[in-house]
Amino acid sequence: MVFEQLERLLIEQGFGKVASNLPEFSFFFRVENTCVNVLYVIDYKQGLYITQDQYWHIRGRIQDFLQIKGHNDIHILSLLICEDIEKAKQFCLNDTFCWLIDSVRNKLLIYENQVLDFYGMKNILEEFLFDISQAPVEENGTSGAENSIRESFRSKCITMPWVNIILVAVNVILFIVCTFTDDLLYNIGTFGVMDLIENGEWNRIFTSMFLHSDIQHLVSNMLILYYIGNVVEKNIGHLPYMVIYFLSGLAGNIFSAGYELFTENYISSLGASGAVFGIEGAMLMLAILNRGKITEITAGRLAFAIAFSLYCGFTSSYVNNMAHIGGVLMGFAATGIFWLVFGNGKRRKYNK
Repeated sequence: MVFEQLERLLIEQGFGKVASNLPEFSFFFRVENTCVNVLYVIDYKQGLYITQDQYWHIRGRIQDFLQIKGHNDIHILSLLICEDIEKAKQFCLNDTFCWLIDSVRNKLLIYENQVLDFYGMKNILEEFLFDISQAPVEENGTSGAENSIRESFRSKCITMPWVNIILVAVNVILFIVCTFTDDLLYNIGTFGVMDLIENGEWNRIFTSMFLHSDIQHLVSNMLILYYIGNVVEKNIGHLPYMVIYFLSGLAGNIFSAGYELFTENYISSLGASGAVFGIEGAMLMLAILNRGKITEITAGRLAFAIAFSLYCGFTSSYVNNMAHIGGVLMGFAATGIFWLVFGNGKRRKYNK
């Protein structure tokens, strides 16, 4: 039974179970640093009838129970385990924090109005459901267990942020190449508006995104890109993430070119900072779209981090602040556009 296996999973993840006199209703909670995360699990069996009032009444009782225990910042996600999807969907359509688990196909269903993640539980639940899939023996003799392993591997390939990993690797490899070729790559790859106007070297708009002046420059950019980029790619998908990265780097260089022409202060610049700031802007937009929080980071904290990074740039020497501003604005705007145009379709593809 999915319900019993899910209970074991949540206990392994550090959740405590609260006993209930209604066997179809259970809730599990885990105390974080400043809040309590709750999974409200309903085993929505055939023949079970639940009204909207009963659903919300039990949620309210959970809230009251934890407040009595002294907790005030309480986040609740409902998980409905069901076979009749259309019957259970009524609760999801009226509750932003409600996901369905299709117990027939062992699939996690997240609809258009639902949060995309709940403190990392989306990936955990999807891998769990792949692992318990019991496919019948095929004609070629493949067992259900083997199919489950294959599906689990496929799921991890889908969710692995391999685009971000490749981008980080390319930046690191090119920096190593630069250390053995002196100024060769820098001479043909750094960006300056006069290189475009006088020489028509438009390739520099892109090549400069992968060059760094020294090891400190490389490490600071790649650490931010790796940790934030992984989260962003998992939430928006591989292709949109790659497009946002390059658009942000491009926007950063365009802002930089405009500033050079306006001030007549012509410089050469390099680095992935414009693209990295774009990924930070993308994460800020995702946090806003996810009701103010993504993973463990709030939109307010992200906005502060971006503002502080920009401030540090403006108070430091030899920093291309226009590239930072252009990148963060492009990443923020492009993510919003991707969400509006492609967001619903992507969720249906991966979650149904």
